Amino acid sequence: MGSTADKIKGNTNEALGKAKQGIGEATGSDRLQGEGAVQEIKGKGQKALGDAKEATKDAVNKAADAANRKL
Repeated sequence: MGSTADKIKGNTNEALGKAKQGIGEATGSDRLQGEGAVQEIKGKGQKALGDAKEATKDAVNKAADAANRKL
């Protein structure tokens, strides 16, 4: 999965997690609040993975550009 897909899935999971937490609070459901918290953390992790992939790709591209200029 590419960095953009990871970021999109991360944003989606984070938003859904926050929504679940809100619904859980409104209904008094500890289970739903817990599920929401876990899903939000999962989303943050997916976004971080997407950011790391993008940073790695950018670093590799910069190194390749520098190597090509030396040729």
